[in-house]
Amino acid sequence: MKKIVLSLVAFSLFACAEMQQVMDQLPQGTGYLSQAEIGSGLKEALNNGITKQVSKLTATDGFYRNEAVKIFLPEELQIVDKKLRQIGLSKLADEGLKVINRAAEDAVKEATPIFVDAVKQMSFNDAKNILLGTENSATTYLENTTTTSLQAKFTPVIQSSYSKVGADKVWGEIITKYNSLPLVKKVNPNLTEYTTSKAMEGVFKMIAVEEKDIRTNLNARSSDLLKKVFALQDKK
Repeated sequence: MKKIVLSLVAFSLFACAEMQQVMDQLPQGTGYLSQAEIGSGLKEALNNGITKQVSKLTATDGFYRNEAVKIFLPEELQIVDKKLRQIGLSKLADEGLKVINRAAEDAVKEATPIFVDAVKQMSFNDAKNILLGTENSATTYLENTTTTSLQAKFTPVIQSSYSKVGADKVWGEIITKYNSLPLVKKVNPNLTEYTTSKAMEGVFKMIAVEEKDIRTNLNARSSDLLKKVFALQDKK
């Protein structure tokens, strides 16, 4: 059986016994793959995750109707929600939850350029580690390389989005009503920080969904390059 030789790899980055075993087990017909092709294949997989999954979160109800990433109230505000419903303000409580998710949907639009830049900067060594890593290695790579940028970008965007979708007005009314009730402990939550954290969490969760699909579902490998590159992973 003809074996694939990855150019320059056996003498440098892939000297480890695990990669050698992968190379020895590659099936006939997978074809010659250069370092550039392997890197391009991993970048394509990451871009697929960004395009297919992150973009879904920016649509109306992208968070709110997606149970995997829907943002629920922090523990501090669950008692507020419960009290409002007890006094007949269920509609206001529902709106409070909805606008948090609307703010996240609006803010995630700012994430794509950051992810695209991180993918462009990915080295071949990064690609190799992703290819031979766990089912969420690509997602972890993005998380490690973009979290700081996302945090800096999302915080002011969430603040702006709160105003844009009317969340600041809704929650101003909710907190005012709750704090005016007798015998309650007044609250002053930092919803911007909380929503930022949950929005970022949702983004990475959805990218992980796409990554797992490409790794485990042959039909999800939508190009010849993806099929060839992830054939290496299949045999690790």
